[in-house]
Amino acid sequence: MAARGLGLLTSLPLRAQRSQVQRPLRRLLSCPGTVVAPLGKEEQSSGSAETGSEDRTPKKRFSEVQKERREQAQRTVLIHCPNKISEKKFLKYLSQHGPVNSHFFYESFGLYAVVEFSQKESVASLQNVTRTPSLGTEAAIPFRSRYFNLKLKPPLNQTSEQSSIQCRNQSSSSKKLFELLCCAESVDDQLNTLLREFQLTEENSKLRYLTCSLIEDVAAAYFPGCTVRPFGSSVNSFGKLGCDLDMFLDLDEIENFSTHKASGNFLMEFQVKNVPSERIATQKILSVIGECLDHFGPGCVGVQKILNARCPLVRFSHQASGFQCDLTTNNRIALKSSELLYIYGALDSRVRALVFSIRCWARAHSLTSSIPGAWITNFSLTVMVIFFLQRRSPPILPTLDYLKTLADAEDKCIIEGHNCTFVRDFNRIKPSGNTETLELLLKEFFEYFGNFAFNKNSINIRQGREQNKPESSPLHIQNPFETSLNISKNVSQSQLQKFIDLARESAWILHQEDRDRLSPSNNQPWGLAALLLPSVANSTSLAKKKKKPASERIKNLLESIKSSSTENSTATNR
Repeated sequence: MAARGLGLLTSLPLRAQRSQVQRPLRRLLSCPGTVVAPLGKEEQSSGSAETGSEDRTPKKRFSEVQKERREQAQRTVLIHCPNKISEKKFLKYLSQHGPVNSHFFYESFGLYAVVEFSQKESVASLQNVTRTPSLGTEAAIPFRSRYFNLKLKPPLNQTSEQSSIQCRNQSSSSKKLFELLCCAESVDDQLNTLLREFQLTEENSKLRYLTCSLIEDVAAAYFPGCTVRPFGSSVNSFGKLGCDLDMFLDLDEIENFSTHKASGNFLMEFQVKNVPSERIATQKILSVIGECLDHFGPGCVGVQKILNARCPLVRFSHQASGFQCDLTTNNRIALKSSELLYIYGALDSRVRALVFSIRCWARAHSLTSSIPGAWITNFSLTVMVIFFLQRRSPPILPTLDYLKTLADAEDKCIIEGHNCTFVRDFNRIKPSGNTETLELLLKEFFEYFGNFAFNKNSINIRQGREQNKPESSPLHIQNPFETSLNISKNVSQSQLQKFIDLARESAWILHQEDRDRLSPSNNQPWGLAALLLPSVANSTSLAKKKKKPASERIKNLLESIKSSSTENSTATNR
């Protein structure tokens, strides 16, 4: 997994590792002084870090991005390289098979290169000159993938003349981020800095699509014409370096091949096996794919078939890329949810910065976890931020119902009886006139949910307003498409209360800084950096020793601060 962005501060809890990958993936392009291969001319960092809704540069549709990335991945190969290799000779060797569009190197169990050719034929040409290794006493599975192993021919007497590509560990990355936050000019600058440091890079996104494409090659042995698509954090614009890779095995593409109108008096159908239900079909398909990955998939380790879950899946680690992967099928609604979040993230540049910071804050205080349990999930937090931004005056984000009214016939989408229709063309969505700063939005988010009536109200981004809870779960967030479901049903009362307490404390800290007119200081954490310190959470347990609960004391303090601010404003106006 990507090294940059795994930890915030040296004192914060690190991300729990589920993967069997023992060493994290490190971006060489972020290592100072490292000689690395240049990227192609089209390579740009994803997402803008500007504040405000004025960033209205034309953005590609989600489907267009997916199509381009997928085609790009099909022309790309993954190569395990020797630790010392001449980049010039390496590219010259590969260029024998066709022009190279772009390439980069990274480390994960050694040095790897991701190389994108200009044409798919170049990949086939490279495969044709590649041999199956001879392993002596062991036997190799002769699988022709796009994952190669490059070896140097002896004798190795020209090493001193070679320009070697070496990796430098980033042990100080957490400390560097903390320094960047403390040295920022404003809270807005802090949030944008965190976004820049944590967001998926161009290289990381390429590697995710390539990994999906490599898994697709395995699945295509059983289901020719199938597609493996990434969904979730990898594509919805809210993923951070190190996040898991969720994959969707799309078998509907196979059916689309045979939708052409039949001519003549005959209709031809495939002979197929029949099973009692679609769920059983899904389980059987994933069981076979799981076995195939386990036995024949190069670099796929720790394969687990979790077939009795509500959404059956195959979980494994892709050792070469460093990604923890979850493969599902028959999960098209999840892909549609990814597209919806992608649109919300693209409508206003403040959205991603605020989501990244809230999720980072939650992880710092163990409100979220990579291990399934009673914690709030990142998806729930993201929906809460979207809901909060819909509630601003004027709203920063439109409701899902409003996006549905803008949709045309091309946008209509019904999945398993659920209406998943919304406009996909950004140009048809009017930009918000709201100009609030990120600093204000961060403070107001904590205050809003620190005083939200979770005991009786639910969160609904379809309508952008609170509704009466239809069930007794502590936290109720309506699934945007499967509206009868609660995406936060797993959250316990104690975890929700912990969220409320920390939200109130964080709002209090930001109000105190604003009241005391604290200037940014390199010597003392302030703004977002102060909110990420463990002392914020620890102070709650200390305050419990007092007569009044910490959460209630902070709520009263917030009210007194706000009332005094109002009085001062009135006096000034006089």
